[in-house]
Amino acid sequence: MTTSSTPADLRTGTAADVVAGLTLEQKADLVVGATFWTTAAVDEAGIPAIMVTDGPHGLRKQAGAADHLGLENSVPATCFPPAVALGSSFDTELAERVGAAIGLEARAEDVSVVLGPGMNIKRSPLCGRNFEYFSEDPLVSGELAAAVTRGIQSRGVGASLKHFAANNQEHDRMRTSSDVDPRPLREIYLRGFERAVKATQPWTIMSSYNKINGTYASQNPWLLTEVLRDQWGFEGLVVSDWFGVADRPAALRAGLDLEMPTNGGVSQERVLSAVRAGELAEDTLNACAARVVELVQKSLRGAETEVEAWDSEAHHGLAREAAARSAVLLKNDDALLPLNPRNSVAVIGEFARTPRYQGAGSSQISPTRVDDALTALTEASSGEVRFSPGFRLEGVEETAGAQDAELRAEAVQTARAADVAVIFLGLPAAAESEGFDRQHIDLPAEQLALVDAVLEANPRTVVVLSHGGVVALPFAEEVPAILEGWLLGQAGGSATADLLYGTANPSGRLTETIPVRLADSPAYLDFPGEHGHVRYGEGIFVGYRWYDARELEVAFPFGHGLSYTSFAHSALQVSSDDAGLHLQVTVTNTGDRPGREVVQAYVGRPGSAVARAPRELKAFAAVALDAGESHTVELTVAREDLAHWDVRLDDWVVEGGEHVVAVGASSRDLRQETTVEVPGDEVAVPLSTEATLGDALAHPVTGPLIRDSLQQAVQVGEDDVFSAEGLLRMLKSFPLGRISGFAGAGLDREKVAQLIAMTQQG
Repeated sequence: MTTSSTPADLRTGTAADVVAGLTLEQKADLVVGATFWTTAAVDEAGIPAIMVTDGPHGLRKQAGAADHLGLENSVPATCFPPAVALGSSFDTELAERVGAAIGLEARAEDVSVVLGPGMNIKRSPLCGRNFEYFSEDPLVSGELAAAVTRGIQSRGVGASLKHFAANNQEHDRMRTSSDVDPRPLREIYLRGFERAVKATQPWTIMSSYNKINGTYASQNPWLLTEVLRDQWGFEGLVVSDWFGVADRPAALRAGLDLEMPTNGGVSQERVLSAVRAGELAEDTLNACAARVVELVQKSLRGAETEVEAWDSEAHHGLAREAAARSAVLLKNDDALLPLNPRNSVAVIGEFARTPRYQGAGSSQISPTRVDDALTALTEASSGEVRFSPGFRLEGVEETAGAQDAELRAEAVQTARAADVAVIFLGLPAAAESEGFDRQHIDLPAEQLALVDAVLEANPRTVVVLSHGGVVALPFAEEVPAILEGWLLGQAGGSATADLLYGTANPSGRLTETIPVRLADSPAYLDFPGEHGHVRYGEGIFVGYRWYDARELEVAFPFGHGLSYTSFAHSALQVSSDDAGLHLQVTVTNTGDRPGREVVQAYVGRPGSAVARAPRELKAFAAVALDAGESHTVELTVAREDLAHWDVRLDDWVVEGGEHVVAVGASSRDLRQETTVEVPGDEVAVPLSTEATLGDALAHPVTGPLIRDSLQQAVQVGEDDVFSAEGLLRMLKSFPLGRISGFAGAGLDREKVAQLIAMTQQG
């Protein structure tokens, strides 16, 4: 064993000083987990092990053997609405309170880091893990993830943003390469992470399994060091996803600090061999070990901060509030909802009795209790409530021996005898989970047949949905009321009753577009890839950006959601300065009951020199208003959020000119619109002989000189095809190295060389 000096005291010394006193073997131990859920202890140096455990929508601390996928029981914890639902609240204050509650429960279980929130982009509706992610939009993902992170870390517990990065499918997830061009990678897949990192400095970030453009994320120095640390200023620790490291020395060189879980000493031996062979610098190992020590130090300080004891009933109440804020009222013809509690109700669908409230896989929480909608509706109603399962659900004994036609016939009779029918539909757990992707977005055929039959028996029918990823809604035109419930956590049943009876007013908004059909979705032809590669061929046109740019019909657009009241937007004012855009808009509750509006601000740049969506969400705010109340909402769009990634400069650039700012209730329900002039960044790309005449004309230095040369060289009329402007149109695509051969251009080889040199100075 290599000897070293006496380690510095863990509580008073710096992490670097502590590591300086460790042996090489001890440092190699520190950068690999000791067990499935704990880091390595170094007893001689006074460094304890700390525990990390799964989130992201609650605490999953296993009580038995560690099996990762949740097959063993975990300790009881509050199952809050997963990100698929919580994101639809568009409510950062609520998300922060949920995060704080999760942090409290982690503190009670001596957990130092919660592995969440998940914040990958919903590139395709087929991704099996979409229920763990917030949105198809990076602004929503970044803001909600930052809020959850702030909440968790406010209780002295670390969060772990995951999965970094471009982890947008489960198929072949341990080795597939996400092949993404620079613009979409920066603007769509990294931008949310950047926002959350800069806003919250999470204690840890978890690398993803996949490769990015051919290099594993866990051993990608461009991603983990150049972008994350050097450009974004991340100060915390990078941890691998479980079993997500292929080459431990390469991962250390890239900036991955902690490999999880243990692999029986294999990784430690590889690290020691690499250092001794000179293939891995010991300074690199020291830096990663120091970040592990820093995480332990944060954990010790966090454990000493004073927090209140957690109350399971209070947390269940918060879960109920969050669930009610997260459901989205998609449709409500003739004000069918809220229900009159005196009317008779036919409750149909096994999900009403056997709720689907969370996703499957490593995030599966053992809830402290579970509310079902059937019980909650029965308790809330003074009229008769009758139930029919309607369809079979695996694992439910009451329907095991029945046939679909038999259950459907019974449901029809129940619906016919009631004032209103409420059908609970959704996807079974086996249809979507971590580890595999969905094959389609259709609800089970027997459920669709049930809707048709019940609707014919009772036109006053409400559909309530439970699922983790969007589903096609072929009945959307016929059913008068649809409540999108996603997966609402352990209190989802009571929250659903609150919404149906109007105790709570729906305020959720879609954070992902619901397409008419899967074939319309952006990644349809490039998902899930082949032979270990998936091409992100849709580029920046993800989600609503795609549907709006192509003017495609959708079932329900991004940002959509109804209320039992109504809202008006007026008096939009927008100003621009060096900090960005400043918006003011007046929102008025024009209905007869309190409600919450989500004000959404979209910005477009017509006539842009680069490909853009017609509009992009740039700011949002949830505002609560009493009936008849008005409020002036102020929104800010930071200047950097107006920038696009310029592949010529490999940097962010704000394109100057007139921008269209629209405020409304969805990407396709824009109530107020105005234009504002935004000053642009000066873009001066150094030219070469391979640059085109068009590039040179766009350059602030060479452009005016070239125009003068053409004007002097061409002496014909302006309408002639060989006028100066005519020549420009013809020659813009000519490389400068070949333009000198065109006699009428007035640009000989010497002048071209001078122009190129001018752009490369400084």
